[in-house]
Amino acid sequence: MIPLNKFNNLPRMLKLRKAASLIRNAEHRLIVTGILSLEEVEYFCKVTEILAEDHKLKAITLETLNSAQTGFTSIMENDKEDYRRILNNLHHVLLLEIGKTQADWDFIESRGALNPSMRKPLQGMQVYLEDIRSPFNVGSMFRAAESFGVEKIWLSPLCADPRHKRAERTAMGCVDIMPWEMLDHDPFATATNGAPTGFSGPVFALETGGTPLRDFSFPPEGVLIVGGEELGVSPTALAAADASLGRVSIPVRGAKGSLNVSVAFGIVIQAWAESLCVF
Repeated sequence: MIPLNKFNNLPRMLKLRKAASLIRNAEHRLIVTGILSLEEVEYFCKVTEILAEDHKLKAITLETLNSAQTGFTSIMENDKEDYRRILNNLHHVLLLEIGKTQADWDFIESRGALNPSMRKPLQGMQVYLEDIRSPFNVGSMFRAAESFGVEKIWLSPLCADPRHKRAERTAMGCVDIMPWEMLDHDPFATATNGAPTGFSGPVFALETGGTPLRDFSFPPEGVLIVGGEELGVSPTALAAADASLGRVSIPVRGAKGSLNVSVAFGIVIQAWAESLCVF
């Protein structure tokens, strides 16, 4: 860590950037080792004191700095989660001061690798993601699918790759433990009577103009089709759904009249899971 006298003499913006970096690194060490040493606590107390002398700081930054000073001196040394919250809040207000926006893939996930044996999938509960272009949405949908017990995710050839760094970061480890397969063909291109090629079982679509969510009869087994952000479910997939279990829709009241696809997916997948089991 940079000596305090040298840190204090840095130009203002460089001082803020350096403090943000030091605090972020300390949070990483705390997550890995579970320890924030007494020397580090004393060091960051001094750092926050130095930063608090800056009269150009936003009110929320100054408030967070003052709160951190109190927290550092009152929390027991082995209280990992409380220390982490102090460091995390400090890092974020300093980013605001230097005009940097935090991105999803910058967040620190402290749980490490997920244990596949902890999964409790609902057999026959599957999902087909059709042309979901955004890695963020794909990652978010993997996370929701894993949380609510989806057995397997199928992806169309034009979906964003689940191994894209932004998808993996948003999925928070779920890409590694969730069974999934990216198809090299359109499974509905030759579908007849609602039976697509590539996977079996009845299908239904998340799309407008269908049965309201509260009235939809979810199947004990099947494949939920979710269409892309711009165009929704394709005509061929929609025709297969209409010939099988139909469409489920989420009633809305707002002026926009629609939801982000990963949000809508989370709502429907939770309702399906709840119809199959007691959480």
